[in-house]
Amino acid sequence: MIPTAPSISSFAAFVFQYVWQVFRIWWWLPTPFILWKPFVYLWKQWRVYWWLRTVYKPILMKVKLPKESVKPMRAMEDVMNSFHSSIYHPPDWWERNIDGQVQTSIAFEIVSLGGNIHFFIRCHEGYRDAIEASLYAQYPEAEITTAEDYAKAVPQDLPNDNWNMWAADYKLVKADFYPIATYKKFETERETLEEKRVDPIATLLEGLSKVKPGEQFWIQMGCSPMSEEPAEAWRKEAEMERDKLAKREVEPSTVAKPMLLEAVDVLVTGKVPEQEVKKEVPIIPPEMKLTPGERIILSGIEEKISKPIFNTNIRFIFLGKRDIFNKRNFRLGFAFFGSYATTHLNALVPYGPTLSKIKKSRFLPVNALLPRRLYLRNRRMFRNYITRLHPLFPRTPPKEVKFKLNTEELASLFHFPSYRAAPVPTVSRVEAKRTAPPEVPTK
Repeated sequence: MIPTAPSISSFAAFVFQYVWQVFRIWWWLPTPFILWKPFVYLWKQWRVYWWLRTVYKPILMKVKLPKESVKPMRAMEDVMNSFHSSIYHPPDWWERNIDGQVQTSIAFEIVSLGGNIHFFIRCHEGYRDAIEASLYAQYPEAEITTAEDYAKAVPQDLPNDNWNMWAADYKLVKADFYPIATYKKFETERETLEEKRVDPIATLLEGLSKVKPGEQFWIQMGCSPMSEEPAEAWRKEAEMERDKLAKREVEPSTVAKPMLLEAVDVLVTGKVPEQEVKKEVPIIPPEMKLTPGERIILSGIEEKISKPIFNTNIRFIFLGKRDIFNKRNFRLGFAFFGSYATTHLNALVPYGPTLSKIKKSRFLPVNALLPRRLYLRNRRMFRNYITRLHPLFPRTPPKEVKFKLNTEELASLFHFPSYRAAPVPTVSRVEAKRTAPPEVPTK
């Protein structure tokens, strides 16, 4: 009897059986490689959550402004420099990956509760003495006390049937090494009379005083000092942009190739290396050809990167009871941050994905989900505000909403105007001056 060749089906069955045996025994082998990245992510999130719940103890400090103060806005810049040094503590590898420690932040908040305006600073409890010392050094007549969190005095399920809200996170229009307008642009230092000084925060306080009882307006600026290595890389990027704007040519490498490599290049490519042609040096350097506007941009970039830097996110929330909620008042935030805009440098504008407004789609059936999407977005933004988390948490925020501001820019956004510069009666101020304790007579 002549043996027949094995059929294709039997060969396929043999291969399948062999592959199945290998898979059944070794199926677990690629699992650690597949799950490693999710495991590391969840591990870090868990450790950070544990550290924030057990070690990090935030406090909210209320600052009563001095009624009469001749301090210019540059005094607040000195305070911001002190804040940067006081809370700067970047974790090392073990603290970051095992302990879950993160660089702590500080939040500057301006709040209107039914028209009564308050200034708050939120930080880690361990930094309280350093924060108070920095403030009292420049504003000795101010009063700093610990306060209850105002964000927990409203229903925690906003928006709901009784309360409505409108919120926005902010971003920079250009790259964050372009500065926004600061107090130096308002010419406040040249005015000898304090009541004549130009201060955008005076306009904000006047608008916040118009908020009705039952309404609240919250402004928050979350800041964390930038660590050395990322700051150095960011400054190098800014310097490259500066050189590009200044029309400076990058000099080519002057390191000559070894003769052996040149011989190999000739044998492989067949091209003889050309002699270097010297470029003519222009009589007028490129820096002298810049327009006045370009000079302002270059000096603005250089001045910004020369000062301490904070990673910053800015947001505001306008909320109130539905029967008295006037939605148009959310434009108070737009007007305030718009005061620091310049067309040739930078500007703060609302960030679309974290705005209490969702554009309608041309595909009409999708619009039926618009109210639900808006509700979920507002819930997320309200949660991130009261917990002082960055926008889009737990996702890593994009550079647009986690941008860099230096101490001069932050001092321009958050400082303490006197009553003459901002004569708003509903601002919480100290009526009497602080005095030193009486001296004990010695025998």
